[in-house]
Amino acid sequence: MAKTGTLRVGIGGWDYAPWRETFYPQGVPRKKALAYASRQVTSIEINGTYYRTAKPEHFAAWAAQTPDDFVFAVKASRYATNRRVLAEAGESIERFLNSGLGELGDKLGPILWQLAATKQFDRDELHAFFQLLPARLGTRKLRHVLDVRHDSFLCDDYYRLARKHKIATVITDSPDYPNVGELTGEFAYARLMNARSEVATGYSKPALKKLAEQARQWQQGAKSGDAFIYFINGAKERAPAAAMHLLTLL
Repeated sequence: MAKTGTLRVGIGGWDYAPWRETFYPQGVPRKKALAYASRQVTSIEINGTYYRTAKPEHFAAWAAQTPDDFVFAVKASRYATNRRVLAEAGESIERFLNSGLGELGDKLGPILWQLAATKQFDRDELHAFFQLLPARLGTRKLRHVLDVRHDSFLCDDYYRLARKHKIATVITDSPDYPNVGELTGEFAYARLMNARSEVATGYSKPALKKLAEQARQWQQGAKSGDAFIYFINGAKERAPAAAMHLLTLL
């Protein structure tokens, strides 16, 4: 990726039934959905890997269907993050990272680690977890981002710890989860969850214009100059329209 950095905008997944009505043209078969979606947005967050383990041939097929300059974010297995003691996640982390991510090649973007909404900030536990996240997969540098969902993470202790380990933190507009406005990693990563179904583009045009300005600020604030913005849920049927409109503004 260029040193000047890249601002990418996308959606979560590509196989979502309502998108047959709101996104995919009639006649696009399900097996061609990724090929089509990856040419409308500049990144996709793979969510299915949170629930089940993918295989090397899956990652290879996804890479083959997308444009050369496309990038995936990959959501890590819930078995690594939805546990009582994060420091005991080593085996699950290793299993996930060795499931075939390397097959994405240069299309491998950030790896998202989503904590349970009940998981509270514990400095020692989180420090031990961060130490389990490798800096590389083979020769490829890895980029990690943490999705925190408890208000106890809104503290300087967490920000310092995340910065020390160069772990980015999810920025969100969700009314249900805390919004960490601090950039704690070398890139910015936003998961936007407040789309409305009655708005064709999910968010109003003025809101998207304001979001475009915010996205540029995130990119400028990130050390690498890289920013990733995903429209994830809320009115998920509107996510592609929101992402595509934001891309036109950028």
